[in-house]
Amino acid sequence: MASKDDAPPGAASGNGDATQPSLNVLAQYVKDLSFESPGAPNSLRGRDKAPGIAINVNVNANPLSDKQFDVNLTLNAKASFDKEVLFNVELVYGGVFAISGFPQEHMLPLLFIECPRLLFPFARQIIAEATRNGGFPPLMLDPIDFAQMFQQKLAEDQAAGKVKVS
Repeated sequence: MASKDDAPPGAASGNGDATQPSLNVLAQYVKDLSFESPGAPNSLRGRDKAPGIAINVNVNANPLSDKQFDVNLTLNAKASFDKEVLFNVELVYGGVFAISGFPQEHMLPLLFIECPRLLFPFARQIIAEATRNGGFPPLMLDPIDFAQMFQQKLAEDQAAGKVKVS
């Protein structure tokens, strides 16, 4: 017979402990995917130097219910050589997350740091496959520091007077 001391770490015991915090991915989906290569096939020819690549990242979160949230990770990548656009790829990759048991002050970091961190590897793979299927080498995005992005956004909003720090 197992005692309550044999329970796995973090498991709630039967003596009235609060529910353990949980973050679960309920669904992942491609909301929007666009790949354009306006100069093809000329844009596919070899070049003696690498093109410039501009990458933009954005995260949005919307509540679906008290404990379910839709988080969208938007990735835009545009490759150009001189003034010629080689390709432009845009992906909006979403996830539905069930979040419970966390204090309210942890919700924004969970939604804007942890959730996109879980979505990013899948979105990165889709971007790589789209560029490869478009005739270019796969664009392998570097890991993104969502915590730094979140802190920067908070600082910008605070400077604009939108967020009041308590």
